[in-house]
Amino acid sequence: MIPRYTRPDMAAIWSAETRFRIWFEIEAHAADAMAELGLIPRAAAEALWRWWTTRPSIDVAAIDAIEAETRHDVIAFLTWVAGQVGPEARFMHQGMTSSDVLDTALAVQLVRASDLLLADIDSVLDALRRRAFEHRTTPTIGRSHGIHAEPTTFGLKLAGFHAEFQRARARLVAARADVATCAISGAVGTFAHLPPAVEAHVAAKLGLAVEPVSTQVIPRDRHAMFFATLGVIASSVERLATEIRHLQRTEVLEAEEYFAPGQKGSSAMPHKRNPVLSENLTGLARLVRSAVTPALENVALWHERDISHSSVERGIAPDATVHLDFALVRLAQLVERLVVYPERMKANLVRMGGLVHSQQVLLALTQAGMSREDAYAAVQRNAMQVWESEGRQPLLPLLKADPEVARHLDAAALDGLFALAPHFAHVDEIFARVFGPDSPAS
Repeated sequence: MIPRYTRPDMAAIWSAETRFRIWFEIEAHAADAMAELGLIPRAAAEALWRWWTTRPSIDVAAIDAIEAETRHDVIAFLTWVAGQVGPEARFMHQGMTSSDVLDTALAVQLVRASDLLLADIDSVLDALRRRAFEHRTTPTIGRSHGIHAEPTTFGLKLAGFHAEFQRARARLVAARADVATCAISGAVGTFAHLPPAVEAHVAAKLGLAVEPVSTQVIPRDRHAMFFATLGVIASSVERLATEIRHLQRTEVLEAEEYFAPGQKGSSAMPHKRNPVLSENLTGLARLVRSAVTPALENVALWHERDISHSSVERGIAPDATVHLDFALVRLAQLVERLVVYPERMKANLVRMGGLVHSQQVLLALTQAGMSREDAYAAVQRNAMQVWESEGRQPLLPLLKADPEVARHLDAAALDGLFALAPHFAHVDEIFARVFGPDSPAS
């Protein structure tokens, strides 16, 4: 985790102290269940919780020192706890294996991380919704292949991103549920030394589901889907960031990132206002997606268990969630403060002399009796003159002067085809699809 891109709440989830506290709770809840079943003395479970109620600090350095000798993190932790609790601690971890603690704790951490990420997505959705309604009818040019296509509204652009992040949220909810499983099943997962009731008790206490078959580890297809979901969300972040980067280009300049007083864009050129936040988001998306392939490769473990996944997850779990958390919060702020230039949008819309209305003319000619092939050719030959003059020679008078076109459409009919209204006739219907039929207009 790089401090520059790390927010405190997400960092806390992945701290060593948090991890050890979750480990203790897993062990203590398991001890409660085993005591209830008569597998260990009730006093042993009570001793664990009695020590815990003193709100002890976790001596991470001491545990690390023990691990340096034992070369086993869970044994180091158990040894340290035993030194704090006393003789009753010998009943801790009865019938359990390290993966029971490690995998269940990882599930708790991923669930907590998911909850932060869901709140982040909600912030993005709120910002997109507000700005979409603000610019619901702000005309702008739609582009395909980066080239002027037909008119749209800036609000519709943002509504499309809102719909995408709705899907992102739904996917993360599903991925959270998929990864929120508990395994307390012992070596190779057969419950040979403790009954499934212990697992069920721990799962209930931690808000997890029971893993149906855990072998000795929780199956990594769950984790692969989780990190793949983060990767898709990161790509959605990048798509919106890329749109903003394009809109801020000097030749376009229809929108730009907020530029704060005192902010500097370049060490060399005082005039620069660069889309640095959007570019940063593009890079962070790459980092999040870098976790996806290793997570997929973790699925194929040997037999009932190996630890080839462990080193991978120690890196990708904190890094991917930390980076996506930072990116989503930054994106929400970027959208909220995005500077929009409606007049520049209008200027760009008419820049190419009415070419954006070519399809309306094509359709009108076919409805007036021309074959589609002839109508396409007639509109295109006039449109190419506009294109080659870079919009200085408007399309409408060229069409009016074209004898073939004029035989089918008079001047008044052609004038009516160069209106924006038909392009925006269904904006409200699209908004209702995205935001719901009863959504207020602001």
